[in-house]
Amino acid sequence: MSKIIEDLNWRYAVDQFDPSKKVSEENLNTILEAFRLVPSSYGLQPLKLLVIENPSLLSELLSVSYNQRQVVDCSHLLVICAYDEITEPIIEDLILLTSTAQDKSPESMERYSAFLKRTILAMKPDDMKQWNARQAYIALGHILHTCAQLRIDSTPMEGFQKDAYDELLGLTGHNLHSVVACPIGYRSDQDTQQHLPKVRKPLNELVDFYR
Repeated sequence: MSKIIEDLNWRYAVDQFDPSKKVSEENLNTILEAFRLVPSSYGLQPLKLLVIENPSLLSELLSVSYNQRQVVDCSHLLVICAYDEITEPIIEDLILLTSTAQDKSPESMERYSAFLKRTILAMKPDDMKQWNARQAYIALGHILHTCAQLRIDSTPMEGFQKDAYDELLGLTGHNLHSVVACPIGYRSDQDTQQHLPKVRKPLNELVDFYR
């Protein structure tokens, strides 16, 4: 069995974390770097990752997370947020970043810049917001697999009141909204979910080949 498949078989959505065990700074930085390297449409990275450890804030978030204890018992609560909209200055920042990283003159990228502005700024606000939010799930996949490789447990969560999260985390009015949460840490010995067989459909029901 390949290491990749071994990692994916190892992970599951933890129901009960051990609050006494904390993710090391080194491993947390690896997870953050994996987030930084996540692919996104046009490389715009319309995302922000919030790393929450403050106990008082976690307690407030628990009450708007349907009292799911993973929120307060984890080592760190990760909240992946997406931009409400992509503005012209955001596109211009990407062009400048690209020209610097790839040693290109901004002038040589004017046609590409115009293409991005023409394509993205023409989107309807709701379509743009949803498009940005979909990028968050690409990031979530990277985080889940990175955690599994590090043998750090994780629980992806959409079960929370997003408007309340946005208010508590100061996102409202700052071109950001919460999309998905992911508590990370280490499973409790008392979590019976870890002993259950993984339930997945067989491959022949999930994959079709066109050859």
